[in-house]
Amino acid sequence: MRILQLSTALPDGKFSTEELIESFPCKLPEGVRQNVLNLGVASRFLISHDYASLGSGTVMSEDGLIDLCTEACERALQKAHLSAKDIGFFVAAYDVNPFLSPGLSQLLVRNVGFDPYVRHVNVQGIASTAFPKALELAQNYLAVHPDKQAMVCVSGVSSYWFHNQVRGLKNVLEIGQINQITDEAARRLELQKWVAAMQYFLFGDGAAAAIVGNAGEGFSFGKTVEVTNVEKKDYLAGCSRLAVLNEPFRFGFFSHLDKDIPRLGAKYTGLALERLLGNDSAETMKAVRKWVVHTGSEKILNTLAEHNGVQPDKLKESHEVLREYGNLAGASLPFILERVISKNTFSRDDLVLMLGYGWGFSAAASLLKYAT
Repeated sequence: MRILQLSTALPDGKFSTEELIESFPCKLPEGVRQNVLNLGVASRFLISHDYASLGSGTVMSEDGLIDLCTEACERALQKAHLSAKDIGFFVAAYDVNPFLSPGLSQLLVRNVGFDPYVRHVNVQGIASTAFPKALELAQNYLAVHPDKQAMVCVSGVSSYWFHNQVRGLKNVLEIGQINQITDEAARRLELQKWVAAMQYFLFGDGAAAAIVGNAGEGFSFGKTVEVTNVEKKDYLAGCSRLAVLNEPFRFGFFSHLDKDIPRLGAKYTGLALERLLGNDSAETMKAVRKWVVHTGSEKILNTLAEHNGVQPDKLKESHEVLREYGNLAGASLPFILERVISKNTFSRDDLVLMLGYGWGFSAAASLLKYAT
């Protein structure tokens, strides 16, 4: 299977990290401010960041998400000189949607212009490894329907979660202060607030769409290796869950990012690469032209580069996407791949290695080869 076209879309609202620090609900201590700057994010595009103005019973609108995904899909179709009616299978991958049900694929079918009878599927909750999984689903479809084309849309819209959860925040303590709190419940609450602040400043919004088929010029997508929950409780390192409030029709949202994520990211991606490349791993990794690595944070990217011996120039597009757009969750890999393809010239059989990792706790590795 080959990736024939790849397009991205961003919201209109662009905000620098400094602007968002100034508009944050509370003043950040210098240590927390430095933590934010160390994430490696200079700016982000957001569907909205003014959740403070929402009432407590406001039902969030799905319009921004739908419009952004529709734009990405339409751009991909236009570049491929195809119409939505030419697509036989549609995969929508996402984590956040104001609608818990129906899923994103149902909401996009008519907006993009697909036939109402098109085969479609939703992939929800996989986060940073969503793009390889969605491509794998499309690959399975094309194995049965070799003359067809499929489309994958990946949403990286996270602001519905991460901006809403800091509404009304009165203070955020530095990590050193949090570690000195002796009451476990109080310490846990302050750590939750610190994590919520980091998520607010790390994640941006974006959407990407890819058209795939069995014929044509582009990167071929072959084998993908996934690994998840090597240790039973690893999934707790990065997770989101609902909390119950003692009011009718009220639910809370809780998310967590653990300090152990850089180590787990290195461990899991190492395991995935070992399984993907086998005995030829060292030789293949040396031959790879570019690495497309999920934009966890500056620290995580550097940890993975050091762990796998990746030269900085082979990873620069991942750093650029993190700096300009923030962590785009599942959309980060197609954003990076689109930049790699558009800014570099490739020859037949050139290799690109794609790595996703994160919540689950999971990692996915895919080897792409340029084909003409």
